[in-house]
Amino acid sequence: MNRKPTEVRQEEIKQAVLKIIRTRGIKDISTKNLANYSGLSEGAIFRHFKTKRDIIISIIDDVAKDMIGKLRQISLEKTEPNKRLLKYICTTITYLSENNGITILLFTEASHSNDTIMMEKLNYIFNSQRELVGKIISDGIEQGIWDSDISIDDATMLYMGIPITHNINLILSKGKYEKQQFCNKMMTLFERMLMKNLTI
Repeated sequence: MNRKPTEVRQEEIKQAVLKIIRTRGIKDISTKNLANYSGLSEGAIFRHFKTKRDIIISIIDDVAKDMIGKLRQISLEKTEPNKRLLKYICTTITYLSENNGITILLFTEASHSNDTIMMEKLNYIFNSQRELVGKIISDGIEQGIWDSDISIDDATMLYMGIPITHNINLILSKGKYEKQQFCNKMMTLFERMLMKNLTI
Protein backbone atom coordinates (compact mmCIF):
# COMPACT_ATOMS: atom_id res chain seq x y z
CA MET A 1 0.00 0.00 0.00
CA ASN A 2 1.38 3.41 -0.99
CA ARG A 3 1.93 5.96 1.73
CA LYS A 4 0.23 9.29 1.27
CA PRO A 5 2.55 12.30 0.92
CA THR A 6 3.15 14.37 4.05
CA GLU A 7 1.18 17.32 2.61
CA VAL A 8 -1.89 15.09 2.12
CA ARG A 9 -1.64 13.71 5.66
CA GLN A 10 -1.24 17.21 7.08
CA GLU A 11 -4.34 18.37 5.21
CA GLU A 12 -6.31 15.37 6.57
CA ILE A 13 -5.24 16.26 10.11
CA LYS A 14 -6.23 19.91 9.65
CA GLN A 15 -9.61 18.88 8.24
CA ALA A 16 -10.06 16.58 11.25
CA VAL A 17 -9.47 19.56 13.57
CA LEU A 18 -12.14 21.58 11.75
CA LYS A 19 -14.58 18.66 11.86
CA ILE A 20 -14.08 18.27 15.61
CA ILE A 21 -14.70 22.00 16.08
CA ARG A 22 -17.91 21.81 13.99
CA THR A 23 -19.33 18.69 15.61
CA ARG A 24 -18.00 18.68 19.18
CA GLY A 25 -16.50 22.09 19.90
CA ILE A 26 -12.98 23.40 20.22
CA LYS A 27 -12.58 21.97 23.73
CA ASP A 28 -12.60 18.43 22.27
CA ILE A 29 -9.50 18.81 20.11
CA SER A 30 -7.49 16.03 21.77
CA THR A 31 -4.90 13.64 20.38
CA LYS A 32 -7.36 10.77 20.77
CA ASN A 33 -10.15 12.58 18.90
CA LEU A 34 -7.73 13.71 16.19
CA ALA A 35 -6.71 10.08 15.69
CA ASN A 36 -10.37 8.99 15.46
CA TYR A 37 -11.37 11.75 13.03
CA SER A 38 -8.29 11.53 10.80
CA GLY A 39 -7.91 7.75 10.74
CA LEU A 40 -4.28 8.05 11.83
CA SER A 41 -2.60 6.78 14.96
CA GLU A 42 -1.75 9.31 17.67
CA GLY A 43 1.94 8.73 16.91
CA ALA A 44 1.41 9.34 13.19
CA ILE A 45 -0.30 12.68 13.90
CA PHE A 46 2.78 13.94 15.72
CA ARG A 47 5.09 12.77 12.98
CA HIS A 48 3.37 15.37 10.78
CA PHE A 49 2.91 18.10 13.42
CA LYS A 50 4.94 18.42 16.60
CA THR A 51 2.12 19.93 18.67
CA LYS A 52 -1.58 20.87 18.53
CA ARG A 53 -0.41 24.49 18.35
CA ASP A 54 1.51 23.71 15.13
CA ILE A 55 -1.68 22.31 13.57
CA ILE A 56 -3.66 25.42 14.48
CA ILE A 57 -0.93 27.75 13.21
CA SER A 58 -0.85 25.81 9.93
CA ILE A 59 -4.63 26.26 9.55
CA ILE A 60 -4.30 30.00 10.23
CA ASP A 61 -1.50 30.18 7.64
CA ASP A 62 -3.82 28.48 5.12
CA VAL A 63 -6.44 31.18 5.73
CA ALA A 64 -3.83 33.91 5.20
CA LYS A 65 -2.61 32.32 1.97
CA ASP A 66 -5.83 30.99 0.44
CA MET A 67 -8.63 33.30 1.54
CA ILE A 68 -6.65 36.54 1.82
CA GLY A 69 -4.87 35.71 -1.46
CA LYS A 70 -8.21 35.41 -3.28
CA LEU A 71 -9.59 38.54 -1.66
CA ARG A 72 -6.49 40.51 -2.64
CA GLN A 73 -6.97 39.52 -6.30
CA ILE A 74 -10.62 40.63 -6.20
CA SER A 75 -9.75 43.93 -4.52
CA LEU A 76 -7.24 44.76 -7.27
CA GLU A 77 -9.49 43.85 -10.21
CA LYS A 78 -10.47 46.62 -12.62
CA THR A 79 -14.19 45.78 -12.64
CA GLU A 80 -16.87 48.04 -11.15
CA PRO A 81 -16.61 48.39 -7.35
CA ASN A 82 -20.15 47.06 -6.72
CA LYS A 83 -19.37 43.89 -8.71
CA ARG A 84 -16.08 43.50 -6.84
CA LEU A 85 -17.80 43.98 -3.49
CA LEU A 86 -20.37 41.26 -4.21
CA LYS A 87 -17.60 38.91 -5.39
CA TYR A 88 -15.55 39.77 -2.30
CA ILE A 89 -18.46 38.98 0.04
CA CYS A 90 -19.34 35.74 -1.77
CA THR A 91 -15.71 34.56 -1.91
CA THR A 92 -15.42 35.08 1.85
CA ILE A 93 -18.68 33.21 2.53
CA THR A 94 -17.76 30.35 0.17
CA TYR A 95 -14.33 29.92 1.76
CA LEU A 96 -15.76 29.92 5.29
CA SER A 97 -18.51 27.47 4.26
CA GLU A 98 -16.06 25.07 2.65
CA ASN A 99 -13.81 25.31 5.70
CA ASN A 100 -16.55 25.29 8.31
CA GLY A 101 -15.01 25.72 11.75
CA ILE A 102 -12.41 28.31 10.69
CA THR A 103 -14.33 31.25 12.17
CA ILE A 104 -14.72 29.52 15.54
CA LEU A 105 -11.04 28.58 15.53
CA LEU A 106 -9.86 32.09 14.70
CA PHE A 107 -12.05 33.85 17.23
CA THR A 108 -11.63 31.43 20.13
CA GLU A 109 -8.37 29.52 20.16
CA ALA A 110 -6.25 32.16 18.44
CA SER A 111 -7.83 35.31 19.82
CA HIS A 112 -8.08 34.07 23.40
CA SER A 113 -4.60 32.61 23.65
CA ASN A 114 -1.59 34.47 24.93
CA ASP A 115 0.36 33.20 21.94
CA THR A 116 2.10 36.18 20.30
CA ILE A 117 2.61 34.43 16.95
CA MET A 118 -1.05 33.39 16.73
CA MET A 119 -2.16 36.92 17.57
CA GLU A 120 0.14 38.42 14.92
CA LYS A 121 -1.25 36.04 12.30
CA LEU A 122 -4.83 36.75 13.34
CA ASN A 123 -4.17 40.49 13.17
CA TYR A 124 -2.79 40.06 9.65
CA ILE A 125 -5.95 38.22 8.52
CA PHE A 126 -8.28 40.71 10.22
CA ASN A 127 -6.46 43.83 9.02
CA SER A 128 -5.98 42.49 5.48
CA GLN A 129 -9.72 41.90 5.08
CA ARG A 130 -10.44 45.44 6.24
CA GLU A 131 -7.72 46.96 4.04
CA LEU A 132 -8.82 45.08 0.92
CA VAL A 133 -12.54 45.75 1.27
CA GLY A 134 -11.61 49.35 2.13
CA LYS A 135 -9.92 49.69 -1.27
CA ILE A 136 -13.10 48.57 -3.02
CA ILE A 137 -15.19 51.03 -0.99
CA SER A 138 -12.69 53.83 -1.68
CA ASP A 139 -12.81 53.08 -5.42
CA GLY A 140 -16.62 53.24 -5.32
CA ILE A 141 -16.54 56.58 -3.53
CA GLU A 142 -14.01 57.99 -6.02
CA GLN A 143 -16.23 56.88 -8.92
CA GLY A 144 -19.28 58.54 -7.35
CA ILE A 145 -21.11 55.23 -6.80
CA TRP A 146 -21.13 55.52 -3.00
CA ASP A 147 -21.49 58.38 -0.56
CA SER A 148 -18.28 60.38 -0.02
CA ASP A 149 -19.30 61.13 3.59
CA ILE A 150 -19.04 57.45 4.50
CA SER A 151 -16.19 56.66 6.91
CA ILE A 152 -14.18 53.92 5.19
CA ASP A 153 -12.76 52.86 8.56
CA ASP A 154 -16.26 52.45 10.04
CA ALA A 155 -17.53 50.68 6.91
CA THR A 156 -14.69 48.14 6.96
CA MET A 157 -15.27 47.46 10.66
CA LEU A 158 -18.96 46.90 9.95
CA TYR A 159 -17.99 44.58 7.09
CA MET A 160 -16.18 42.32 9.57
CA GLY A 161 -19.56 41.43 11.06
CA ILE A 162 -20.49 39.54 7.89
CA PRO A 163 -18.32 36.45 8.59
CA ILE A 164 -19.69 36.34 12.16
CA THR A 165 -23.29 36.56 10.90
CA HIS A 166 -22.48 33.83 8.38
CA ASN A 167 -21.12 31.61 11.16
CA ILE A 168 -24.28 32.08 13.24
CA ASN A 169 -26.39 31.14 10.18
CA LEU A 170 -24.28 28.03 9.64
CA ILE A 171 -24.73 26.92 13.24
CA LEU A 172 -28.46 27.62 13.45
CA SER A 173 -29.24 26.01 10.09
CA LYS A 174 -26.81 23.13 10.73
CA GLY A 175 -24.97 24.10 7.56
CA LYS A 176 -28.07 23.98 5.35
CA TYR A 177 -28.73 27.41 4.00
CA GLU A 178 -28.40 29.07 0.61
CA LYS A 179 -25.00 30.78 0.43
CA GLN A 180 -25.75 32.82 -2.68
CA GLN A 181 -28.95 34.16 -1.15
CA PHE A 182 -27.00 35.12 1.98
CA CYS A 183 -24.31 36.83 -0.15
CA ASN A 184 -26.92 38.83 -2.04
CA LYS A 185 -28.68 39.85 1.17
CA MET A 186 -25.42 41.00 2.77
CA MET A 187 -24.51 42.92 -0.39
CA THR A 188 -27.90 44.67 -0.42
CA LEU A 189 -27.63 45.67 3.23
CA PHE A 190 -24.02 46.78 2.95
CA GLU A 191 -24.55 48.75 -0.23
CA ARG A 192 -27.60 50.44 1.28
CA MET A 193 -25.37 51.71 4.05
CA LEU A 194 -22.78 52.93 1.54
CA MET A 195 -25.44 54.86 -0.40
CA LYS A 196 -27.48 56.08 2.58
CA ASN A 197 -26.85 59.80 2.09
CA LEU A 198 -27.02 59.91 -1.68
CA THR A 199 -29.96 61.71 -3.22
CA ILE A 200 -31.54 59.98 -6.17
